[in-house]
Amino acid sequence: MEKKLRVGVLGATGMVGQRFIALLENHPWYEVTALAASPRSAGKTYEEAVGGRWKMTTPMPESVKNMVVMNVNEVEQVASCVDFVFSAVDMTKEEIKAIEEAYAKTETPVVSNNSAHRWTPDVPMVVPEINPEHFKVIEFQKKRLGTTRGFVAVKPNCSIQSYAPVLTAWKEFEPYEVVATTYQAISGAGKTFKDWPEMEGNIIPYIGGEEEKSEQEPLRIWGKIENGVIVKASEPKITCQCVRVPVLNGHTAAVFVKFRKKATKEELIEKLVSFKGLPQELKLPSAPAQFIQYLEEDNRPQVTLDVDFEKGMGISVGRLREDSIYDWKFIGLSHNTVRGAAGGALLCAELLTAQGYISAK
Repeated sequence: MEKKLRVGVLGATGMVGQRFIALLENHPWYEVTALAASPRSAGKTYEEAVGGRWKMTTPMPESVKNMVVMNVNEVEQVASCVDFVFSAVDMTKEEIKAIEEAYAKTETPVVSNNSAHRWTPDVPMVVPEINPEHFKVIEFQKKRLGTTRGFVAVKPNCSIQSYAPVLTAWKEFEPYEVVATTYQAISGAGKTFKDWPEMEGNIIPYIGGEEEKSEQEPLRIWGKIENGVIVKASEPKITCQCVRVPVLNGHTAAVFVKFRKKATKEELIEKLVSFKGLPQELKLPSAPAQFIQYLEEDNRPQVTLDVDFEKGMGISVGRLREDSIYDWKFIGLSHNTVRGAAGGALLCAELLTAQGYISAK
């Protein structure tokens, strides 16, 4: 790419916004040219607006420290400085839907980490290795919005990243019933242990709205475009429990699966480690070379050892074994704020760029 595309981050001061900024530092295709946040942060430098709330383990990039934060609600002004935006705004669902469409209508593509548009019928919700063909629905969305280049695309919930890719790799064996329990890190709530000391040594058996997302979103990813909208798949049936655990980063899932077609352990592992998608074929900047790794040791995957596999963009699987009630069971692990949030959205943007949906204005 001769000249880097100009990118804005909406909701730049929050945890996911910070992760976007960290991931975009020295990106070969993109350059951050606008940071936008709530009116209370607007007018301050980014360093002032964030204050002591920088939550990344790497330091704040020098390139953004003195950038003046813009008011996210001043849509035309922000849109005039960028070729596209990442959205990580903290608002109500209706407000998010409205503001993301407002940016799209300025002919500014929006790649969102938010859940607001995940069930909008003509908005693609994509894991680039699994369902890149859903980006084709963008043409129908543009007709609805009355745009030529503006649209909204989203990535799915962080909770499904540790098992939906695995089930996709095993598609030919026809999984039809799945039980999953996810053990989810506190960064998924935008917190650190400093913010949430009561999580130390604690487990909370409830995360609002998460179980429905974990059961339903994979079906939309596996769905098909029909008459300009995405129609979700009917199988496999998934039931899920979501538990908050005292871990900073990394969502672990314990998963039980029933298949219509018999498979050996060797076949299942081979399907995992050989599973690739368009990001790997195109060698996109953020794509993991190895999307899913299988770990033979009984005590893996572990958050402390494996969460940063492929810079947090890979999935780790272990403990695959036959089950006495279901056919097979396994443990999956994914990085919830990299692959599950900002990194997943960044990979979507890279694929959208490679396919010509995102370009210079």
